[in-house]
Parts: sequence; C-alpha cells; structure tokens
Amino acid sequence: MRKLLVRSETVPAVLLVFAFIAGAMQSKFFLDFRYILDSMTLYVEPGLLALGMTFVIVSGNIDLSVASMTVLVACVSGRMMESGTSVPVACAAGLLLGVGLGTINGVLVAKVKLPSFVVTLATMAVYRGIAQVLLGAASAKIPASFVGIDMQYLPGHFPIPLALMLIVALILGLILHRSLFGRWVFSVGTNELASFYAGLPVAAVKIGVFALSGLMAGIAALLMNSRLGVARFDHAKGLELDAITAVLLGGASIFGGRGSASGTVLAIFLVAILRIGMGVANVKAEYQLAVIGTLLVVAVLSGNLMDRLSGSRKA
Repeated sequence: MRKLLVRSETVPAVLLVFAFIAGAMQSKFFLDFRYILDSMTLYVEPGLLALGMTFVIVSGNIDLSVASMTVLVACVSGRMMESGTSVPVACAAGLLLGVGLGTINGVLVAKVKLPSFVVTLATMAVYRGIAQVLLGAASAKIPASFVGIDMQYLPGHFPIPLALMLIVALILGLILHRSLFGRWVFSVGTNELASFYAGLPVAAVKIGVFALSGLMAGIAALLMNSRLGVARFDHAKGLELDAITAVLLGGASIFGGRGSASGTVLAIFLVAILRIGMGVANVKAEYQLAVIGTLLVVAVLSGNLMDRLSGSRKA
C-alpha cells in the first residue's frame, strides 16, 4: 500500500475520480461522453506543452516561455501560410522554429550557466514581443484546407488531436522511462554535479530537454492554428500555468529528479474535467483560475508528502 501511495500517478488519479464524481453531481449534462471528448480538445495544446515541460522539470529546470514559443510559432507559420507558402512547408518551418527557440533557452542555461527561471522569464517576454512586432494588432488567416482538425474524429467520436496527444505521451513516456536519455534526465535532475563527474553529457541533456519543450510548443502552435483558423500574438496566454500545474500535480518534483509522462497526462485530464465541470455549473472564470492555482499548491504539498513517505520507506 505504501508503494502505491508514493507513486507519482496516485494523487492525480484519485483527484480525477473525485473531480468526475463532483462534475456528475453538478449537472446531468456532464455525463455526455461526446461533450466531454469534444471539450477535451481544448486541453490538447496545454497537454503537449506539459509533456515537454515534464522533461524540463525532471532535469531540475523550468520553462516559463512555452506559451510564448507557441504563439511565436503560430504567428510565423500562420503568416507563411497566409502569404502563399504551402501548408507542409509552413508546418515544417514552424516545428524547426519551435526546436530552435527551445534550443536558445537550453544554450543560455547549459552553456552560459544562467538560471532557467531567469532565462525563460526573459524569453517569455521576448518571444511574445517578436510575435507582436510580426503581426501587430492584425491576425494571420489560416487557409481553409488546414482549419478544423479539432472537428476530425476517429471511430467512436474520438477527436484526432486528443489521439495525437496520447500517442505523443506514449512516445515521450518510453523515452523518459525506457531510454538512456531518459535516465540521464533523471540523473541530472537528481544531482547535476554528480552526473557531471560521472561523465554524463550534462550540457547536452539540458539543451535536449529545452529543445524538446520547443518541439512540443511547435506542435501545439500548429494545432492551435488549425483549431482557431487565425493566428494572433495574444493567443495562448496562461498556458504556461496549466502546463506547470499539470506536471507538478502529475507527481514531478519542482527540484528535479522525479516525474512521469503518465502522471502528467492524468493531471491534464484532471484540469480538463475540473474546468469542464465548472463550466457546466456556470462557475465564473476567476473562480476557475483560483481552483487551478489551488491545485498548484496541492501539487507541491503532495510532492513533499510523497518525498517524506518515500524517505521513510527507504529508511
């Protein structure tokens, strides 16, 4: 039982069950399976950002610029499509741009030795500022052929974006927990100095996790463009809060060295179910934000509790 309690997925799984029960008690419309699946597509983008953020936080760092990277990629790829560039070329350029933006963060952290909090706080403003300079108050219109992926379904009314997020989560989960790179990420997050003296490529690992975060931002940006049909510099505001909340609530330690892709996915579903339930119950937006903020506090406290339980079990 104690082993089950200290697993990173336990807290979000239990809270998810309670959130679903509470939502069902608030309104009978909450039990509409198709409505829940359709509403879940709104949380695919923060879910992708959270999956990339999982690697960053497990490595002992943080990325506050994920939403700004997303909006910059969305604006650049949207402007390219609007100007006549083919959709595949614009999408490829957007993904490369996302990786490049993340790599810039990683180089500043790993090579220049700046704290990740300071670096990504700065690039959060810089990247969104560039997007604003690029588009101003205008919008970039996305071609009709690329719009509407959130309305495409697999058999069983399962949205394609949600299926894509789950596939990405499976791949990244295997990388994090079953690959050499994943073990390096955990090692660097647990003890960076010891990892360095053990011969691990610490700088490359840091650059790699930030580049991966940028790639996830690029994918999220393309999905956002397809869902909204336009690109604007003021889109994706607040997504970094949802991503960080999901990672920490999913069992990751803010100090690094602990986390899982499955925990992050469960936490994203938890945030989605909570907001869907509160939306059905007509809870005001500011109250919803307060609930998400409270979840972040709960995530940190539960992480500390699991650390203590784990330490007690080892002792």
